[in-house]
Amino acid sequence: MNVALEQVSKLQNLDLRILELKREVAQLPKQIAEIEKQLEAHAKKLDTEKGVLTANQRERRQKELDIQTAQQKISKLKDQMLLAKNNEQYRAFQHEIDYAQNEISSAETRILELMEESEPLEKNVKAADVALAAERKQVEAQKAQAKEQTTADEKEISERAGEMRKLLAEMPAPLKQTCERIRKKHNSPLVMAEVVDGRCTVCRIALRPQHYQDLKVRDDIQYCESCGRIMFYKPPTQVVMS
Repeated sequence: MNVALEQVSKLQNLDLRILELKREVAQLPKQIAEIEKQLEAHAKKLDTEKGVLTANQRERRQKELDIQTAQQKISKLKDQMLLAKNNEQYRAFQHEIDYAQNEISSAETRILELMEESEPLEKNVKAADVALAAERKQVEAQKAQAKEQTTADEKEISERAGEMRKLLAEMPAPLKQTCERIRKKHNSPLVMAEVVDGRCTVCRIALRPQHYQDLKVRDDIQYCESCGRIMFYKPPTQVVMS
């Protein structure tokens, strides 16, 4: 490979590396946004589960208060029964006592149901709390890592850009203009194309036999007649038998 082709190859490699780094820098915030979105979803789910547990506990407390109220009512009714003047009043008090006892029985049944429901809820909330704390810690670590990676990438981009500027300053103006023209034409850093088995490896078009033969033996810059990229050819490696 002659000096000009070596320069173009170095330029292309630098350009490709800068493009790769810029894509990585652009992708990192998207990755962080995605994991933060997942974290937010898990936090909302935990809030919902906590809300269900809180409602369960609130209802249990209310039922316990209802039982206390009913018990106090029964106690008063029993005192009033002692003062009943006739059987009709007595039966009326007994009816109210029976009603209050039914309320107590219903409340006690509901409390048992709520206790059964709350047991798995409490376990789930505790486990989710621990998992969410661990996830938050992991997300913070990933964010810190992404920040470090971005800083490193931006530093390397600056370094590679400096190398490109130095290389472009050393390149002959016509060659530099040719590279820029090809780059703009394809909107790609790929300004070179290796030829393998008589075919351009970028556009996949076969070369004319004479063009392929010229590429093998001539040392000047030649272009793909299809895509216009600068072509290069690597002779097969000779294996030395011992």
